[in-house]
Amino acid sequence: MKGTEGTTVGTEPEARPRVGCAVDTDGRITFDVPSGSAEAGQLLLRLRPKKGQPEKTLHVLELEPTGDGGRRAVLDIRPVLAEGRWDVFLLQDPESRRLRLLPGPRDVRVLVDGHLRDRQSPLAVRIPYVTKDGHLAIRAWRRTAHAEAAGIEVTDRSMTVGARLHGASLREGAVVRLRRRGGDGAVHTFEARAGDDDRSFSFTVDYEKLTTGTSAGSGIWDAFVHPAPEASPIRMARLLDDVADRKAVFVYPTVTVSDALVHPYYTVDNDLSVKVTKAG
Repeated sequence: MKGTEGTTVGTEPEARPRVGCAVDTDGRITFDVPSGSAEAGQLLLRLRPKKGQPEKTLHVLELEPTGDGGRRAVLDIRPVLAEGRWDVFLLQDPESRRLRLLPGPRDVRVLVDGHLRDRQSPLAVRIPYVTKDGHLAIRAWRRTAHAEAAGIEVTDRSMTVGARLHGASLREGAVVRLRRRGGDGAVHTFEARAGDDDRSFSFTVDYEKLTTGTSAGSGIWDAFVHPAPEASPIRMARLLDDVADRKAVFVYPTVTVSDALVHPYYTVDNDLSVKVTKAG
């Protein structure tokens, strides 16, 4: 049988054990394979390739016996996983077929308030989650610096976003820019209002600026913060909690402005964007 990504997996339920995992405060993930499961000596993590591309990045974890007859593997904080989705497999030996794993109990409590802890550069985030087809996987992000979006307040004319920098600090002249996706060069700049320290800030987007800001009328605007006039842009996102796929979970209202619909949302990568659709 072929798996959803074209990888051979076991066909019997008992051939694919439910593997539990737990995350600690440092980002270390412990995997527990229960006793009585298919015999195996390793876990294989595979960075899911883009459609039509071959797999390129694999990471193997050794399974060690535990006192209750099960086996355990630990994904340490190093090496840092590349950004993307990592599928988890069981291996009996390097030459055996891969068994795609089902999720057991997932203890991700330490991730819930992860946005309250300051992170250093580079930022590395890992969230175990269940795929749409019911398998265990890890969502990973790796970014030089990060702007964590917090609350988003939406009115009928604007949206106000609170955020906090990780791996960077605000300097005089910091701004937020919304860049229209598609390479036409359209950009709108908004003041980054600094908080009580050099990391927290907020900004307000006047929807009218977006709806009249391009001849095409419609488009998607991606949010970046420039922490200093000469600094590289930092993509705004919400990554530091236990939600691996935010787009369908954190849904904000669509607002009508003149002849346009404006909708702030999180992308499939949990990045913050605003969609503008002109009527007709």
